[in-house]
Amino acid sequence: MDPRDTAPDSWEQEDDVEATIDGQLEPAFTSLNVNAKPFVPNVNAAEFVPAFAIKAHSENLDAAVAVEKISTMEVSDSTVPLENGDTEMTTEEPWDQKEAEPSEEEPGGGSCGDRGPAVAAAVEETASEMMEEEEEMPVPKVPPVQPDAPKKEHINVVFIGHVDAGKSTIGGQIMYLTGMVDKRTLEKYEREAKEKNRETWYLSWALDTNQEERDKGKTVEVGRAYFETDKKHFTILDAPGHKSFVPNMIGGASQADLAVLVISARKGEFETGFEKGGQTREHAMLAKTAGVKHLIVLVNKMDDPTVNWSLERYEECKEKLVPFLKKVGFNPKKDIHFMPCSGLTGANLKEPTDMCSWYTGLPFIPHLDSLPNFNRSSDGPVRLPIVDKYKDMGTVVLGKLESGSISKAQQLVMMPNRHVVEVLSLLSDDVETDDAGPGENLKLRLKGIEEEEILPGFILCNAENLCHSGRTFDAQIVIIEHKSIICPGYNAVLHIHTCIEEVQITALICLVDKKTGEKSKTRPRFVKQDQVCIARLRTAGTICLETFKDFPQMGRFTLRDEGKTIAIGKVLKLVAERD
Repeated sequence: MDPRDTAPDSWEQEDDVEATIDGQLEPAFTSLNVNAKPFVPNVNAAEFVPAFAIKAHSENLDAAVAVEKISTMEVSDSTVPLENGDTEMTTEEPWDQKEAEPSEEEPGGGSCGDRGPAVAAAVEETASEMMEEEEEMPVPKVPPVQPDAPKKEHINVVFIGHVDAGKSTIGGQIMYLTGMVDKRTLEKYEREAKEKNRETWYLSWALDTNQEERDKGKTVEVGRAYFETDKKHFTILDAPGHKSFVPNMIGGASQADLAVLVISARKGEFETGFEKGGQTREHAMLAKTAGVKHLIVLVNKMDDPTVNWSLERYEECKEKLVPFLKKVGFNPKKDIHFMPCSGLTGANLKEPTDMCSWYTGLPFIPHLDSLPNFNRSSDGPVRLPIVDKYKDMGTVVLGKLESGSISKAQQLVMMPNRHVVEVLSLLSDDVETDDAGPGENLKLRLKGIEEEEILPGFILCNAENLCHSGRTFDAQIVIIEHKSIICPGYNAVLHIHTCIEEVQITALICLVDKKTGEKSKTRPRFVKQDQVCIARLRTAGTICLETFKDFPQMGRFTLRDEGKTIAIGKVLKLVAERD
C-alpha cells in the first residue's frame, strides 16, 4: 500500500508548484485551467469541474499532512458529497470499494463518485479471475519438462482396438508412469470411480475427460495427451473402439505415425474383437490405410485370472492375428511387434515384470524409445490437414503438420477456399513455439479467417505451392467387405486424410489382377468383394487431395457405408472439371 499511497501525494506537491507558477502568469487563467495538466494522468479526478477541484485539492493536502496513513480513497470520498450533492450514492459506494479494496489494493479507487461501481466491478473481476487461475493450478503439471521438447523427435501414437480392450487405461497408465499425471489426481479419479462402482476405470479417466465418456466407460472423441522419453516426444491419440465412432477413429489414425493395436487376452473378449464385426480387424485395416507404417500389438489383460500370464494364450492370439495383419499389408517381420502387458497394473509397460519370464524383449515405453527415427522432409511444401477448429480469442485450428515447416507470422493459404491467413501463434502439444516441423501436432491461432469458414478436412498450404482440389478423381480401390455387388452410381462416404465427404462411383474403368497387377481390357459392369478395380469417383463438394504417388498421406482413402468399411484405395489421377 505505502508506495502506491505516496504516489498521489507527490503529484499533488507538483501540482502546487505549477499552480504558483500559473498564478504569476495570469490570475484569470489559473481560476479556469489550474488543474488541467496535472489531472490528465490522475485516475481519480478526470471528471471534476475545475472550481471544485481546487477546493478538493486543498482539503486533500491538509488531510494528507494530518494523517498520512489514511488511504486517499477515504479522504477524497469525504470531500465528494459536499461538491456533487448526491450524497446517497457516494455513501453507498465506499462499501463496495472497501470490500473489494483489500483483494486488489486499488489506490484511490473512488474519489470520483460516478467511477466507484465500475472500479469495484473491475476489481471483483480480476479477483475472480485470480480465483479461477488458482483453481486450475493443479491441472497443468505437465509443461515444466518442456523447454527442450521441440528438439526431440516427435511421434504420434494412436491407440486402436476393440471396445474395452483397455486403450484408455493403458494411455492413463503410461501418463502416470512417465509423470504426466500426478498421483493425487489419480487418487481423486479412483475415489470418484469407486463411488460409481467402476474402480477399474479410474486410469482411463486421465484421457476420457467428458462426463458421457466416464459414465459409460466408452471413449467417443479422440483423446489427446503427451509424454516424453529420453530421446523422443510422444503424442498419445486415444481412439474410440466402439463401431459407432469409427469416423472419429479414422481422424485420429490419420494423424499417427505409429499405431498400437490393443487386444484383450481375456477369454471371449479377444474372440469377439477379432470375429466378423469386431473392431480389431477394422481398426488394423483403417490404420494401414491412414498411412501408419509400424504396428505394435499389445496383448493386454494378461493379469486376468482366465489368462494369468500364460504363454499359450499369448501365442494363440498372435497366431490368429498375424495372417490377418499380413493380408491388410503389414510385413510381420519388419512392421509388427507383439508384446504382453497389463494396463491396470502397469506390468511390462515401463519396467519388465517377474510374472512374465518368457517375454525377453523390451517393455513398451523403452521399446518406443528404441524405434528408429522417421525420415521426414521439412523442406517440402506446407500441408496441414485440419482436424478440428474452435474460437478462442480468434480462430484456432488443430492438425498434424504432414510436411514442410510453419513459423509464427507466416502467411498461408486455406484450401480449397483460398483464404489467405496469418499464423498469430503456434502451440505444439500445448507448448508455445516459434516454428514447427513435420510430424508435430499443432494448434494454430489464425488471423484473416472466421471459425465458421473452416471445415475439418480443409488444408493449410503455402501460397507458392497450393495443394490440389477438385471433385472428380480416378482411384484404385480394393473392395474389402460388401455383401452385394458394386456398380456405377453407388454412393458411399469417403474418408481421405481428415476430410469426410459423400462420394459416388460414377464409372468402373478396369479390374486389376491382385497377383500380377494386370489391368483388364474391358470395362467391368460391377465389382464384388475382394476384387481390385480402378474407378472414377465424384464427391458431392470440392475436397483437397493429392495423388498417392506425389503425396501418400493425402492420397489414401477409405470408403464406408452403413457403418462398415467397404473399400480402401489410393488416388491415381485428378480429373479436371468440365465446365
